[in-house]
This record gives sequence, structure tokens and C-alpha cells, in this order.
Amino acid sequence: MSTGKRKYAVAAALLFFILVWSACSGESPSSAPEGMNAAASAQLKQAAGADGDREKDSVTLVIGAYAVAKEALGSILPQFAADWEAKTGQKVVFQESYEASGTQARSIAGGLEADVALFAMEGDVDKLVRSGLLPADWKEQDAYGGMVTRSIVVMGTREGNPLGIRDWEDLTKPGVEVLYPNPKTSGGAQWDINAIYGAGLKAAAEQNLDGPRHAKELLLRIHRNVISLDKSGRASMAAFEYGVGDVIVTYENEILSRKREGIAYGMVIPKHTILIENPAVVVERYAKKHGTEDVARAFVAYLREAKAQQLFAEAGFRPVHEETAHATERKYPIPEGLFSIGDMGGWSQVKETLYSKRGIWYEVLAGIN
Repeated sequence: MSTGKRKYAVAAALLFFILVWSACSGESPSSAPEGMNAAASAQLKQAAGADGDREKDSVTLVIGAYAVAKEALGSILPQFAADWEAKTGQKVVFQESYEASGTQARSIAGGLEADVALFAMEGDVDKLVRSGLLPADWKEQDAYGGMVTRSIVVMGTREGNPLGIRDWEDLTKPGVEVLYPNPKTSGGAQWDINAIYGAGLKAAAEQNLDGPRHAKELLLRIHRNVISLDKSGRASMAAFEYGVGDVIVTYENEILSRKREGIAYGMVIPKHTILIENPAVVVERYAKKHGTEDVARAFVAYLREAKAQQLFAEAGFRPVHEETAHATERKYPIPEGLFSIGDMGGWSQVKETLYSKRGIWYEVLAGIN
């Protein structure tokens, strides 16, 4: 047998194995397991795309996303695939990986060859920049600063809010069991911590108190009531769904999606909370390697168009698309004391203040006043 035929036979055998495995596991061959590693990514892409790429009638697009986006993408991906095929005649096969945002960023930087990445925060994109996977000016390539969705940090409660939670101070009361994920692995957790610390700064300013001291004390007192630090926002939400804890600090969209499913959680929007912004990027080095630049760029652009933004809004995210945001403003009121990461000095300052080796978060973990 010639070398070319042997390679084709190996690819065909691998594809057969994957299809059998998918059938046995109940997963579609267009969907990869969560936490897919680099080797699996390459093998799946080669096998699934081998025949289609020869004829240019299909393309495989690898999506590496943070776990919280999974539900929304479940609606958006087939819509994009249908629109792309209608426009170009080319079918899109998606391979998807979902993890905590920080974990996903490290996986992609370490060799998970995603064509497109969606993260909880811009710092995770910067990990890819430092790995040489995309240019440092990624925020300047569109009118939205690289972002595709927004949200805010809220508090989810049990049905009827039996503990009468109204604001951050209520999470410091004795006996209140609180959940939020681990900011070492979860971008969502960093938003949660930023929201609490930033709210402390805002409250201190209103009361003419020492801002950093008051904010740290608020975070420390809340953290004493935290009973679990899960690796992702989705894992933290799953624990809450299993009955763990009285209150969860989380994304607004996480509570709204459960309420839409008929789960009677309460949702408390604190007076002071932070605006969350979530980026999406083409991972340029991998997209060039795979020959998927055109479809990858089209997909990221599609995420910011009205159709996808409406689907994001239905999943509980706040749109970045201006007209969609205006149409959904009753569903998404602006909190009285909403602030941004820029109001806290920007990500560089926040990371130094909170998450550096001598940062406030690690002092809180150690119980240092």
C-alpha cells in the first residue's frame, strides 16, 4: 500500500472509531467532550474534516469557551451554521470544549488548537497574546473592544429569599452559607470578588471611610461564610442547584436562565455591583494553521450581530449590540450603583491589588485582617 493510501486508511479508521465512540456515548460527532486536550483536538479535527476539506464542502471549527457560555452557544452555533451554508454552500462542523475561563485559556495557550475562544474576561485573552497566538491589539479590531456579551454580578437566593438578603452586608451575617467559585481558575469568580471589593470601595466613599480598608473587611467577612470554592461559575451553580448553600454570588444570566426553566430562585441586584464584559477572539495562529480564518472571523462577527445578540439576551446575557440592548432594556435595568472595571483602575491595577502574590485576595484566604 502506498504512503498516501496508508495515511487515508488511518484517518478513515480513526474517524470510524470516533463515530462509534460518539454513538455509544450519546454525543454528536460535531461536539467534543468538555476539557478536550490538544492531542484529541488535533485528531478530531483531522478525522472529522478529512473528506470535507478535500472537497471544500465542509469546514471544522474548534470552539474553546468558558463554561457559562455553553447554553447560549447551544442556540447560536446551529443558527450560524445554517446561515453560513446558505451564504457559501459550505457546512460547518463544530468541535466544542467548555471549561472554567482561566483553565480554558491555559489549555489553548498550551496546545488546545481552538480557532475561536470565548472567555469570561479580557485577562484570559492576554494569556493567548503572551503565547503568540494572536496580536496584542485584539481589542482594536472591532467597534466593541473585543467584547460580545455583558452581565452584572448578582446574588441568587432560595425561593422566596427566606433569609431576607438585600445587599452585600447581608452575606456577612452568622449562619448565612455563601457560594462563589475560585478566582484562581475561574474568570467569573474574579468578577465576583471584584464586585464585592468594588462595592466596598463605593460604600466607603459614601460614608467617608478608608476605602481599601473597608472594602477588604467586607470581602473578608463575606469570605468567612463561603462554604465552597468550585473551579468554575458553572460548577458553583451546579452545587447551588444540588442544595448547597443559601446564597450564590454569580452572573445575572446564570440565575435568569434557571428562572426561565421554572426554578424559583430569588435574584438580588445589589446597590453597588460591577459590569461584566466577556470577549471573543479568533485564535489567529491556529486558524491560519487550519485554514479556517474566514469562517472563524465570520463567526466572531456574527456573535455581535442582532440575531446572535438576541439569542444571548434570551440566555440571560446583556447585549453589546446597541439596538438589541435598547430593545431589552426593561429586562435588564441598570443598577443604581453600577461600576466598571475601569472605575477600579483597570485590570492591571485590580490584578496587582487583589490577585498578586501579596494581594488582598490571598490575605483574605489566609484570614489576615
